[in-house]
Amino acid sequence: MQRHSTSSPLLTLPGAVPGEGVDEGVAAHYGDLFREQRSLADGSGVVDLSHRGVITVTGDDRLSWLHLLLTQHVTELPPGQSTEALILSANGHIEHALYLVDDGTTTWAHVEPGTQDALVTYLESMKFFYRVDVADRTADFAVVHLPAGSIAPVPDGVTVRETPYGRDLFLPRGDLEPYAKENGPAVGLLAYEALRVEQHRPRLGLETDHRTIPHELGWLESAVHLQKGCYRGQETVARVQNLGKPPRRLVFLHLDGSEVHLPPHGADVRLAADGPEGRKIGFVTTSVRHHELGPIALALVKRNVPVDAELMAETTAAAQEVVVEP
Repeated sequence: MQRHSTSSPLLTLPGAVPGEGVDEGVAAHYGDLFREQRSLADGSGVVDLSHRGVITVTGDDRLSWLHLLLTQHVTELPPGQSTEALILSANGHIEHALYLVDDGTTTWAHVEPGTQDALVTYLESMKFFYRVDVADRTADFAVVHLPAGSIAPVPDGVTVRETPYGRDLFLPRGDLEPYAKENGPAVGLLAYEALRVEQHRPRLGLETDHRTIPHELGWLESAVHLQKGCYRGQETVARVQNLGKPPRRLVFLHLDGSEVHLPPHGADVRLAADGPEGRKIGFVTTSVRHHELGPIALALVKRNVPVDAELMAETTAAAQEVVVEP
């Protein structure tokens, strides 16, 4: 996946440690992970998400056109109201996740790092006779997250997504460094991710693989409108919702705190009763260290795994909490 090539200027701040993998280019932390988590939980701090892709759609037909392509109902999306939406394959598998807001003239979305090129290519291929213009604005705008309860100001003219978890600002890239210094402390991505895992919120590319459908992750509640049709993959969504159950389900794991090692993304999950050589029943999607809960994780497991079963993530004992009902 191609990413925005420029590292964030906030990586020059004292203590900054760069992120890795898909999250390279921004700070994983600034030297004190738990302090940074507590700042976010208390409603202070600025999270640099400037590695995420930013796209815009303009034109008179933008909302009615997006409505035909997305899992979400957006034809009458009021200005300033945020939403989430997915783009599915013909078989109902998740291909893109968009975090949207419309400002009255432009629909803004931020997406996972490196996915914007493929998304823009797909959207361009679906324009047909609609009066819409699609643009990749990643080079021009940086996403900045302010936690719920933050009193940091939103600069004039900046588009903002209000969510239960905080505000996402589409900030001109040139304003990123002065804004963060004025409204800090800067908080690294590991702290943001720890709260995301605590809140059971899935992330494309971590909680998903090539065959994930929305039902498995609880995305039906926030990103899928079940009373609309006319989008690619809708048949699978309706069939599973009305006639069956998804093959897997997202679970929240409390990991054994005595282990120094966190099981990485993709680590096998097994029934504890079967031991480390037992049959694989799922995989770890994200694991983090939380300032109050200790080591925790999200995992995707087979739907028929008993909800009270003790699990093992790699070699780490794990107690599960239900996120998606079996």
